[in-house]
Amino acid sequence: MNRNLALVAASMFTWGAGEGLFIYFQTLYLQDWGADPLMIGTILGGMGIAMAIFQLPAGYLADKIGQRPIMWASWLLGTASAWLMALANSLPMFVAGVLVYGLTSFVLAPMNSYITAMRGKWSPGRALTFVSAAYHLGAILGPTIGGTLANQYGLKTVYIIASIVLVFSTAIILFIGKPPKEIHPEKEADARLYRNGRFVTLAALTFITVFALYLPQSLTPNFLQNERHLSLQQIGLIGTAGSLGNAMILLILGSLSAPAAFLIGQPLVGLFALLMWQGTSLPLFALGYFFMSGYRLCRSMVMALARSLIHPSETGLAYGMLETANAVAVIVAPLLAGVLYQRSPSLVYRVSMVVIGLAFVLNIGIVPALVRKSETVSLQEEIS
Repeated sequence: MNRNLALVAASMFTWGAGEGLFIYFQTLYLQDWGADPLMIGTILGGMGIAMAIFQLPAGYLADKIGQRPIMWASWLLGTASAWLMALANSLPMFVAGVLVYGLTSFVLAPMNSYITAMRGKWSPGRALTFVSAAYHLGAILGPTIGGTLANQYGLKTVYIIASIVLVFSTAIILFIGKPPKEIHPEKEADARLYRNGRFVTLAALTFITVFALYLPQSLTPNFLQNERHLSLQQIGLIGTAGSLGNAMILLILGSLSAPAAFLIGQPLVGLFALLMWQGTSLPLFALGYFFMSGYRLCRSMVMALARSLIHPSETGLAYGMLETANAVAVIVAPLLAGVLYQRSPSLVYRVSMVVIGLAFVLNIGIVPALVRKSETVSLQEEIS
């Protein structure tokens, strides 16, 4: 394995260990500060806006100045915002930390571009899922430890400990080296990407799919605490099952072809929604969170799918466009979830299953055709 890819994986493992301590309790801490479900949905939507604003610029800059400076900036900003949440003494201050933390997702396009460049003999899908799995391996024990600490010492203590762990993750990422330079004679690559009908279609499918898969997730911790009466420690155990599922599914299915893995991930999230709605015991809720791993699998495989539709010189910008589509979906989905939750908490999951089913049917009809057309175009380019 490439040394730099190993460093990214190690940093992501450590980041997962830190973020895993608090991420499953984020909406519960907002609730403790006095936010209702609709306000929480609005705050999460605001975080999505923060995520969306810088995805394209970050991807564009990654192609122009390199991925490392942007990755370093994101890690530093993420650590600073975690400390802002940890030291917050009011809802506005905590929300500011949440929004800035969401802003740091601009790292996704440059980081995925960096991973793709450093993959060596691995396929893009394998390299991307490996690093993502490293994050989730780090996050396996975080929710359980975080829930236990929260019950004994409060969530503020959890955030402080998590922020300390993130400092170590940031220290590791500072040692990554430059990716190899790729020489591309095309000067019109950026403009050509926007005229690439197959890629634009994939971006639209990405928005629809991520919206469907994220809809049942955002308010689930509140649902489990308020409607199923689970403790923070129990929710932490469920979060551990989710991280374990993410790591296992990404490692096992990451070697499949990108179209197959992308399609498999969607019904897994449908099972998550079903088990949250109909589940009556801790093991069933944990199994549901295990299946939520389909969301992460789809997110990784979208990037792998895109790689086959674009020119290598467009990788950063293309990934930025896809992450923008992801972020816009993350803006809209929590807002709808908040409205549905206020009408009836279980309505979130019933509507989600319908939307996921429709998205799955749409993807089955379009994704294989996109891939076949891409292979045909590539063959024609080789012949010419």
